[in-house]
Parts: sequence; C-alpha cells; structure tokens
Amino acid sequence: MTFSSLIFLTALFPVTVVVYFLLGRFHRARNGWLILASLVFYGWSGVQYLLIIIVSSIVNYLLGLAVNPNGRKNKAWLVTAVVFNLLVLGFFKYFNFLIDNLNLISTAVFGTTISAPRIPLPIGISFFTFQILSYVIDVYRGNAAPQRNYFRVLLYIVFFPQLIAGPIVRYVDIEKAIAERQTTIDDFTEGAFRFVRGLCKKVLIANQLAVIADASFGDIAGCTSGTAWLGILCYTLQIYYDFSGYSDMAIGMGRIFGFRFLENFDYPYISKSIREFWRRWHISLSSWFRDYVYIPLGGNRKGPGRTYLNLLIVFFLTGLWHGAGWNFIIWGLFNGLFLIIERGKAVSRVMDKIPKIIRHVYTILIVMVGWVFFQTETLTDSFAYLGKMFSFQDLSVASYSKLLTPVMTGVIIAAVVFSTPVVAWVKSRMRADRESNIRFAGKAILCLLGLCLCIVKLATGEFNPFIYFRF
Repeated sequence: MTFSSLIFLTALFPVTVVVYFLLGRFHRARNGWLILASLVFYGWSGVQYLLIIIVSSIVNYLLGLAVNPNGRKNKAWLVTAVVFNLLVLGFFKYFNFLIDNLNLISTAVFGTTISAPRIPLPIGISFFTFQILSYVIDVYRGNAAPQRNYFRVLLYIVFFPQLIAGPIVRYVDIEKAIAERQTTIDDFTEGAFRFVRGLCKKVLIANQLAVIADASFGDIAGCTSGTAWLGILCYTLQIYYDFSGYSDMAIGMGRIFGFRFLENFDYPYISKSIREFWRRWHISLSSWFRDYVYIPLGGNRKGPGRTYLNLLIVFFLTGLWHGAGWNFIIWGLFNGLFLIIERGKAVSRVMDKIPKIIRHVYTILIVMVGWVFFQTETLTDSFAYLGKMFSFQDLSVASYSKLLTPVMTGVIIAAVVFSTPVVAWVKSRMRADRESNIRFAGKAILCLLGLCLCIVKLATGEFNPFIYFRF
C-alpha cells in the first residue's frame, strides 16, 4: 500500500483519522490504534514481513533497556544491537547481491555457480533499521532515556507515515509526543495542506515526468543525445518531487496526529556545490550518517587525509544503503569524490571566486550525471546512457519533440519553478495581515481541487510506486 493509492486515500487514512479523534483524550488507546493502523499498512505489502518488524522491535526494546541501565553504559550490548540490526538488514537486502557476485567469481574461476534461494526484500527495511539503530545508540550515549513501555517503542518503529520511506525520525525528536501530545486546529489544517501538497507533487508532477524518464532510460539504444538529456532532466526533477512529495505527506500526516517531524528537503536544486547539495537533500539520512558514522570515525578532526577517507567511507555506505548494486555504490563514491575535491583549499578558493550561476550549473550537472548511475540497472547501461548524453549527436528539437508535448513542457517548467523557493519568497513579500479567512478559504479550495484532481488521475492511471520504496 502506498500513500498515493486509492485504498489508502479513501479508506485506511480517513478511517484512521476519524477513529483516532473519536478516542478523545484516551492517549493509550490512541497509541494502540495508531500501532494497529500501522501494522495493517505495513502488512498490506506482505503479512510475512510483519514478523520481521515485530521481532526486531522486541529485540531492540530489550537492547535499549540493556545498553545504558541507570546511566552505566554497556558497550557489549551496544555492539550486540549494531551487529543484530546490520545482520538483519544485510541478510534481507544484500544476500542476493553477495551471491550474484560470488557466482561471477565462481563462474570465471571454477566454471560453476552457487545455488541459493532468492531472498525477498521487505519494504522500507533500510529506513526502519536506521531508525531503530538511532534509538539504541542515543540511549547508549545518554541522549535519550531507555523506554520501558514496549508499545511506545513499537509505535516509534512502525508509525506508518514515516515507516516505509522516511524521513528517518530520531526517537529524541518525538519522545515527548509519543508519551503525550495534542492536535490543535492549526496542526490539523496545516498537516492536511502539507499532505495534499505532497500528494500533488507525486501524482501531478513526478508521475508525469516519469513518462519521459522511463521512455528514455527504457530504450537507451534508441536514444539520441537530445532524448538522453531530456530523460535525465525529467528523472532529476522526478526523483525530487517523488521523494520530497512523500516526505511532505509523512510530515503532514505526522502533524495531524500531533507529531512534528523535521524537514527532509531544503530546495536542493538551488545548491551551488555538492557539499551544499548534501546539506539540502535527504537531510535525515545525511545527518544520520554524519552523527552515527562520520563523527565517530573522527570526522575532520584527524587531518585532511583521514577526513577524505571518512568521507569516502560514508558515501560508500550511503550508496550501499540505497541499493544492493554496484550502480548505487558508484553513485555514492561519485558524490563523495566531489565532496573531497571541493574541500581542497585550492578548489575552494577558486569556487569562491566563480560566479554563482556557474557554480550552480556545475552542481546540477554533477548531480544529473550521478542520477544516471542511480536510475540505470547496470554499469553497462549507465555508461551507455552517459555516452548518449555526451556524444552531442542529434540535439535537434525533432529528436525529442514526440516526448516533449505542450502539456509535458508545462509540467517541466512548473517543476523547475517550484523546485526553487520562489513561492516562499512571494509569500514573504506579502503583508502579514493578508493571512485572513479569505486567504485560508482560497488555500482550502486549492487543496480540495488538488486532492480531487489527484484522485481522478489515480483512478484512471497506472500504479506508480514511490521511488524510495525499494530501499
């Protein structure tokens, strides 16, 4: 089940909201209801996966009690927690990748292959594993008290708005809300507006851009340079609207239920360096790796050489976290390489003197090249697609005019505009007293129209899951 599915929009979500508020001030009943709704949501993709997340929650609940009892840190239990969670993630996400690579070696050396069953990937396992790890590590560090109520830990892990594709929510950020919270009228309305905004991003923009992106990447051999550039432009916009749309929906739903999730995107495509891009893109993941991997490795405190090594390790893991494939590893290392280059004093001085527009073009170009590795299935396809892009053969309008219809042109222009803070800037220039009932009514009407249009599109269109669901 996805947030953009009709069953969720017309049944599970509205029923969950109605029953939640009918329970009034019965906080434990509200938490229990959210747990039940979350388990139904997650189990919809496969009941067998519920066992994994339930067992994981029980084990980590017990480990959370053990790693720091009464302020006494127990490193052995922390290591146990890290090993257990990484083994679970490794088995389900990387077992097939390991066997495939061993078979390549075995075939080349011995002429035989290893026979092993294919392990299905539980949806969202990368997200909830990192979320669980942050809880146990923060308890060990003393940043959070160990939760003695198992059901509160379970709610933290399985809460459906952020369960499958983030943002990665840290326990310390919602600890108080799990124990006690309330939803104001402003929380409910702003949460609803944010949810619909995310839905519109997904259905009206990302899904439309996917038509061109899928056509281009689906026929690399038949691509011209023009269609290749158009395809990667559309994918660059698609992945932003797809993932930020999901984050908006998660943040909006969380607020409806009284939770305040941190932002996950901050207009990443206005960045003027790769360093800035990674401060704006998938903020919850970037900060997770910074706090739980980069800084413990030494960060930038042990000299340039060690800093560069730490960055390469972090971005190798970032790529591997996204997917069990060499394409994702190369994508991660590619980004890490440019972060290292930009940290060099000579390069840093040069970039400071370069006009902002040139730095922006450079950043977008590097990001787009990186997305080629992210989108393609194999390295062969990646380099074939890049070859089409940089051959610069047949860039004529006729080469991609069939894909670039007037409607699609409008969608691309809108996507580019709304990926910048231009709307926020316009709002900031408006007088505060214009935040009136009239303006609220106009916002509500646009929200309702957007919701109706999305439902119509979903009812007549094909299933198009969120890109990050596969992670």
